[in-house]
Amino acid sequence: MSYSLNEVEVTAKRATRGAGFTWGLAEDTAKAIRWLCAHDLDGVGFLAGLLEQSDRDVHAPVSLDGDWVGKGALCPLRTGCLLSDSAHLLSRQPIVIQHVAVPALVLPFAALAARQLNEPVVLDCDGMTVCTDGQILSSTADWPTMAQTVMITTGGDLPVSSLRRTRASPRSADWDALNRFAHKTYAPATEESRLLGAGAGLSDND
Repeated sequence: MSYSLNEVEVTAKRATRGAGFTWGLAEDTAKAIRWLCAHDLDGVGFLAGLLEQSDRDVHAPVSLDGDWVGKGALCPLRTGCLLSDSAHLLSRQPIVIQHVAVPALVLPFAALAARQLNEPVVLDCDGMTVCTDGQILSSTADWPTMAQTVMITTGGDLPVSSLRRTRASPRSADWDALNRFAHKTYAPATEESRLLGAGAGLSDND
């Protein structure tokens, strides 16, 4: 099945919130997943992989001084939001992030930083590099499920253009996983809601 990018964004937002993240972070995540899918990357699969990690045992960086590290594996969503908020730091030196879960999810936030700086940035993930200015992406390389070191620097060479998608075709298992998390945001039906029109209520039209 294929889905519009709007469907992807809405489902990603609800799923992230259903996994226990704040609505604000869920909104930022949804835009990030849409960006990945638009650039021919498996945003749905990356997000499903992160949300299905047991107990979401991933953390935010404890400090932005020196290398960014956490008490355990770093959450790419929380870390990515800090990256886009701290884009100005890249004008002075690279940002080095240690032990990042699902590092592909950092990429759209690096793209946002590039747009803020009005220059390309390079993301080096354990030696695998991609470059983006927020609009063009240099490659859609294979991404690991965990990265020991992610380094973001300014500069880099970009192609004239890169592939853009208007729909996403995720694996059914990944799409179903997001919908399971999204379902947690739905209020359970009550007798009152059924009587107000959420269902047939007590009427029988047959």
